[in-house]
Amino acid sequence: MLLAFQCYKITMKLEKIHEMFRLLREQNPEPKGELNSVNTYTLLVAVILSAQATDLGVNKATEKLFKQVDTPEKMVKLGLEKLKDHIKTIGLYNSKAANIIEMSKLLIKQHNSHVPETLDELTALPGVGRKTANVILNIAFGHSTIAVDTHVFRVANRTGLASGATVEIIEKKLENVIPQEFKRHAHHWLILHGRYICKARKPDCEHCILNKLCKTAFTHERNH
Repeated sequence: MLLAFQCYKITMKLEKIHEMFRLLREQNPEPKGELNSVNTYTLLVAVILSAQATDLGVNKATEKLFKQVDTPEKMVKLGLEKLKDHIKTIGLYNSKAANIIEMSKLLIKQHNSHVPETLDELTALPGVGRKTANVILNIAFGHSTIAVDTHVFRVANRTGLASGATVEIIEKKLENVIPQEFKRHAHHWLILHGRYICKARKPDCEHCILNKLCKTAFTHERNH
């Protein structure tokens, strides 16, 4: 996927990368995803729904849904139309609902109703791309995966942590440059930093704990 964003050609030195994540860890030692779920299956559903939608919007839509549905069997029994009623406030809800129903059927048929723990098996499910799979592997199974969304993509490019025109390029570069001791929580720190500090339209450089490490801090030219 190509994102419209200026890629700053800056290479951050290893010691600065270490300091960057040390500061993020010091600020938030145990970062958590902000999507609500009751188990691994509902987490997968929530992450699928979160594509091009806010976590807050997804949480509002799934509050009642997850009280009724917490297994693939219950989702299939609920059916497509009733699922749509629950998630109709979320963008692309028609296609997302269809994918969730088909994904649930495949989990029942091929995985004994369990969410699989490999990238290939996850991305073979309807509605599950690489980013979604990496989120599940990280949050549900504790893998040190890097899930690159628009926030991670933006922060990586702006800070000089990793530069690239696609999420695939950024993911590969982050895998290579982030020290192993920080990889478990790295994408959570970057997502939260992009969501609340390094925002697309108006980054809050003044209150950014990384502003001394970021070569684009306090600049006024931002592509978004």
